[in-house]
Amino acid sequence: METTRRQFFSFLAALPFSGWLMGMFTEVPLLEPTPACDDGDEPTPAQTEGPYFTPNSPQRSNLREDKIPGTTLVLSGQVLNTKCQPVKKALLDWWHCDDKGVYDNEGYTLRGHQYTDEQGFFKLETIVPGMYTGRTRHLHVKVQAPGKAILTTQLYFPEEAGNERDRIFNHKLLVSLTRKPAHLQAGFTFVVKT
Repeated sequence: METTRRQFFSFLAALPFSGWLMGMFTEVPLLEPTPACDDGDEPTPAQTEGPYFTPNSPQRSNLREDKIPGTTLVLSGQVLNTKCQPVKKALLDWWHCDDKGVYDNEGYTLRGHQYTDEQGFFKLETIVPGMYTGRTRHLHVKVQAPGKAILTTQLYFPEEAGNERDRIFNHKLLVSLTRKPAHLQAGFTFVVKT
């Protein structure tokens, strides 16, 4: 059977990853790492915006202002179109709760937007979000290629006990995750219609 690019890159991507298990960082293989793009790929699944979106967030790639408590998370990745071409200047608008599961609904704490570079890459520094009743750990994001429709979705963390109890959890939206000396490193590739 012929190996597709998606299968090959998924295999390579799974090698260095570790998961999050019961609040401790332990080496575990991911069941399904963030898939690599292959020609004719399906767009990233959309999910609900939820009640906590605030428009007009500040432009920034570091949401950890004033040393917000929590485990540092560095999320990097790429925005591609369905033909696996990089989407430059794609907008990514992020928001999530703090490590106690509370959203800032009056200001812009843990909120911000950024744009991809010429090759569609982005990098976000923030913290690992907490959990709250009915939801597992997640990040919210809106992704928009210039002049195109907005993809609103959420990203999830592997090996979370709350994933299967969360009614909107989607395994296709799991980030890849590995432990670094000073932070958690996550990765995700968004695929959008252009």
